[in-house]
Amino acid sequence: MLNRRHLRIKVLQTLYAFSQHDDKEFLWAKKELFKAVNQMYELYISLLMIFPELKDQAEHRIEENKKKMLPTDEDINPNLKFHDNKIIKILEEGAELRHQSENLKANWMGDEKQELIRKMYNHIRQSEIYFEFMNNENQGFEEDKEFMIQLFKSEIANFPLLYDFLEEKSVYWMDDIDLACSMVIKTIKSFKELDEDADDVVAEAEKNKILPLYKPNDDEEEFLADLLRQAIKLRPENLKLIDDLTQNWELDRIAKMDVFLMELAITEMITFSNIPTKVTLNEYIEISKFYSTPKSNQFINGVLDKAISRLESEGKINKVGRGLMK
Repeated sequence: MLNRRHLRIKVLQTLYAFSQHDDKEFLWAKKELFKAVNQMYELYISLLMIFPELKDQAEHRIEENKKKMLPTDEDINPNLKFHDNKIIKILEEGAELRHQSENLKANWMGDEKQELIRKMYNHIRQSEIYFEFMNNENQGFEEDKEFMIQLFKSEIANFPLLYDFLEEKSVYWMDDIDLACSMVIKTIKSFKELDEDADDVVAEAEKNKILPLYKPNDDEEEFLADLLRQAIKLRPENLKLIDDLTQNWELDRIAKMDVFLMELAITEMITFSNIPTKVTLNEYIEISKFYSTPKSNQFINGVLDKAISRLESEGKINKVGRGLMK
């Protein structure tokens, strides 16, 4: 689920937080790091849980319309195309999604959250994409899937009140929202139509999986912890190296985020013998384009080039495996 760049960003954020507390140690930082990662997964699960909530809103509206004193034909025989969408059914019946929702408390329970879902549903009902879906004659699983993908992209992920809500709940979620949304879309795209005549209904439902937090058989958790541990351990000598390589600059005049980015890059080049130096360099330069000043990438590139030359000459960068020297 998480890619290496996002993991590096999480370590960057944690290192920044750690630097603000003189009385904190590595175990505190590690706890904060994995808390932030789990919150990102909570966001992904929460976004998936929006779909069943929207169905509940549709169901409520249908039942309320039937109770009118003078119901119309449409009230009595409503269009159930949204309510019966097969993608929502898969999400409703997914045991793993339900388990993760309960485990992470990623749900839309409570008056404030329900009011947000209600406003989102009303907003969706006014959208062009909803109108076209409800009034065309196309039927089938692929029609339902394509509609849900487009609906999520245009009306759910970009719903302003959702952004306001998420920003209030977690300072990290604004950084995580793009990745979480892309994973929701990837999840929906992966769904296959269920065989409703299958003998084992539960097994059939489990064919459509949500994404795990980490890729199976990967060492991402270890990478996270090691990068943070070594960055904290090597801080004094990394800061000294950066200071030496920026003699025309006072260290406290360099953008703080630039310093953290260079610290992590140097740490990674020294610590991880299986990651090519060039990959590390490029990754942190790319991250700097989003997390530092407009000219930071050029500055960081120049300093890290010097750092690589010095560290290689001192034998501190040792890469193992074909093609890993650069």
